[in-house]
Amino acid sequence: MNKPNFMVRLVKAYNGSSLILRIVIGLVVGALLGLFASSWTWVSVLGDLFVGALRSMAPILVFVLVASALAQSRSRLDKRFGMVIFLYLLTTLDAAVLSVFMSFLFPQKITLAAAEDSLSAPQGLGEVFSNLLNNLVANPLGAIINGNYIGILFWAILFGFAMKKIASDGSKTFMMNVSDAVSMIVRWIINLAPFGIAGLVYTNVSTNGLSIFTDYGKLLLLLVSTMLIQALIIAPIISALFLHRNTYPLLFRCLKESGLTAFFTRSSAANIPVNMELCEKLGLDREMYSVAIPLGATINMDGAAITITIMTLAAANTLGIQVSIPAAILLSFVSALAACGASGVAGGSLLLIPMACSLFGISNDTAMQVVAVGFIIGVVQDSVETALNSSGDVMFAATADYYAKLKHGEPLPEFLQTKKEKAALANRKESK
Repeated sequence: MNKPNFMVRLVKAYNGSSLILRIVIGLVVGALLGLFASSWTWVSVLGDLFVGALRSMAPILVFVLVASALAQSRSRLDKRFGMVIFLYLLTTLDAAVLSVFMSFLFPQKITLAAAEDSLSAPQGLGEVFSNLLNNLVANPLGAIINGNYIGILFWAILFGFAMKKIASDGSKTFMMNVSDAVSMIVRWIINLAPFGIAGLVYTNVSTNGLSIFTDYGKLLLLLVSTMLIQALIIAPIISALFLHRNTYPLLFRCLKESGLTAFFTRSSAANIPVNMELCEKLGLDREMYSVAIPLGATINMDGAAITITIMTLAAANTLGIQVSIPAAILLSFVSALAACGASGVAGGSLLLIPMACSLFGISNDTAMQVVAVGFIIGVVQDSVETALNSSGDVMFAATADYYAKLKHGEPLPEFLQTKKEKAALANRKESK
């Protein structure tokens, strides 16, 4: 009798505690096991299961969320979507420009590792765009199976608009129920993140120890520092230019409730339910964020632009290639455009490095060695990159929605109100 009761209490205590606290505990436990119990290889299975579950559900999640949101929408896509897309693309470009500035300020040289023979990278920007167009019209079932998010987004948009035209209210309700069910499954998986994170950290620590911080520490520090500047300085400034107020309360909310989970899950797509829930808490319009958040997981790639630019300039500096200011500006545009399609290229942002390297005549063999270095430091770099991308999805979706509300004279949430606005609302309540 006592054993079931104890298990029930244990589960309730687990679910009732903060996910952030549980993740930190999983991180510490995984690191300790990796350092002192490296023979317990079964622990790594927890990480494999966690990542496998997220990768399996994320493509389905993106499709049903976008299709359901468009099928349920009562109006045409308004100016907020144009503003969201503009903000996503603007921040990706300024992330690339910031990376050029940081690379010139703190030039890096790297010890090139062995090349990965099994990898293949696009040879130029034309091939990147060709890949994007081919991925756009790929078989929809194949796109879901292969995690081709560009194709998933394209077919989900078409399917959603078609359902809006012909489906009955009952069919639309069914689609919404399917969307909610898939979101709930992903939330269940994320609820078990502490166990998966313990397995992932165990694998990395037991295999590499802390060597990545010494062998490639300076390069990793430059990447992470640039991403933090983008997240903590550039992003809130851009948001403040539109909202005309201090946006750090919004930024810290996004980092805490979106960025932290994205850091450990390392998947913007898998973090979509977390972002959707946060948007609900922030009081955003569901019709808007239901499309904007999955869109952001596909094209809002500040972290990818930073990775491509810094790694490319580090390769050029290692080989003694002098990069001119015009060439660096060209690299910024190329990195920003390529980063927006990173999810549609096999291997993600790292495999776009050889394409950027080709701008400076760096051979593909040498560039692939840089990619190999990227995989080594990816333990930390990819986590920070995903946290930057995912928190930015919510940050700029909220900026667009709040901007529209200000234009219509609607009040913003209390944590974003100025002293003047708070006083005016207080006076209205008193007058009533």
